[in-house]
Amino acid sequence: MHPKTRQILEMFEEINKIPRCSKHEEKLSLWLKEWAVAGGFEVKTDAVNNVLVKVPATPGYENSPVIILQGHMDMVCEKSKDSKHDFSRDPVRCVYEGDWLRGDGTSIGADNGIALAMGLVLAEAGKKGEIGHPPLELLFTVDEETGLTGVMGLEKGFFEGRILLNLDSEDEGAFIVGCAGGKNSRITLPLEWETFEYGKGCQFGLCKLVVEGLEGGHSGVEIHRQRANGIQLLARAFAGLREQVGKECIRLVFLSGGGTHNTIPNFMDAFVALDREKFEQAERLVSEFGKTLRSEYAKTDPDLVLSFREVENGIVFENSEGKVAKKEAPANRVFSSGTEEKLLGLLLALPHGVYRMSDRIPGLVETSNNLATVRTGKAEIQIISSQRSSVMSRLAEISGKVGAVAKLAGAGVEHETGYPAWEPDLESGLISRCRQVYTRTFQKEPEIEVVHAGLECGVIGSKCMDMEMISFGPTIKDPHSPAERIFIPSIEKVWIFLENLLKSYH
Repeated sequence: MHPKTRQILEMFEEINKIPRCSKHEEKLSLWLKEWAVAGGFEVKTDAVNNVLVKVPATPGYENSPVIILQGHMDMVCEKSKDSKHDFSRDPVRCVYEGDWLRGDGTSIGADNGIALAMGLVLAEAGKKGEIGHPPLELLFTVDEETGLTGVMGLEKGFFEGRILLNLDSEDEGAFIVGCAGGKNSRITLPLEWETFEYGKGCQFGLCKLVVEGLEGGHSGVEIHRQRANGIQLLARAFAGLREQVGKECIRLVFLSGGGTHNTIPNFMDAFVALDREKFEQAERLVSEFGKTLRSEYAKTDPDLVLSFREVENGIVFENSEGKVAKKEAPANRVFSSGTEEKLLGLLLALPHGVYRMSDRIPGLVETSNNLATVRTGKAEIQIISSQRSSVMSRLAEISGKVGAVAKLAGAGVEHETGYPAWEPDLESGLISRCRQVYTRTFQKEPEIEVVHAGLECGVIGSKCMDMEMISFGPTIKDPHSPAERIFIPSIEKVWIFLENLLKSYH
């Protein structure tokens, strides 16, 4: 293993000791400031806790242009169904498996903690005289994963450089030169309740319907893989049960599914009140439909599980912050028939997956939608839909479709401001330089790509029209999921390329 790879991994493990779920990066922001001060580097933060560390040029590079190395502090906090991990306090444990590094039943946060680790190790190496480099600005932003809100909050003049190396890509050997824009839609369906008796000693028992074991993944990077959406599958399963056992024999009590707006939902839970005389029939129907789903998704989601069982009178509810609190099931109420009909229609009709492929770039998803989360509140059902497109008019089109479906179901919808696409500039001097350095270093051409995921480059480019930008990074598989892992040898290649690229400015 390259000595710098070991140092980068050690730094990454230090970063993973600090809680850093999106919107909760304050401890990491403070740690980064303390690290910079201890190292003798100039550091500053802004109103939203973005951090900028200034690293002086090494001897001989004083007249070189300022280079920005940029990454984000937050991570998507996903865990397996049986994990006891608490992201608000527990360190993310790193597990080494040959050439791969993964979490212990959790996402590992290589997206984008590895960028922070590389930047800090680079600053230390330059200070020790181990490598030469131009003046650097390490720009570490907050809250990238929930809508790029940290980079949107960057103040004018916060950084000086006009050459930006974004280290938030996930395929070594590929240079990203453009990305999609995105927008979230928050759908609110009024929830009406009906008085209804179920539980011990009643004709109706409380049952749990669950979809789990799905692959999930990043809704930009992996939306074209056509992986199963847990929300859609459970809606299909429940709709089938209503039709087969009779609407009057099964009623919806509670449902919740999905993790974050940019994660393909890999689970969904529902609690239902079921006529006990229909239990065996329902159990058989679920088993049969589970086989159908496993056949449909045999290649994309081989571990798919659809289960149905009777449970005690206790339900796990999630509050608005995603924290779990256990409450007793309201033994005297279910969703009203009208709410149930509207909700099922809404979940079955909302679009999910690839909407349009690019006409200009072969193989690129142009426009897509992710039916991301569903939550049961006291008086409303809350749904988040996340749209992406590299063509802003098409982003408006797919967002309009989501809004139209929601309104037809009697739901309210609020479209967030969103973030802009990053239009590629293939004549950029930075792209040409990176291509030449990579080819000279590894004796092969890099791939030049535009991605469907959202990158902070789009926002930075909209704020600084003269900014030259490129995005690259080590190989990361299954980001935004408990299966997330990073290919360790790719870290060495990115480091060597980065070192040679910086030397080229001498």
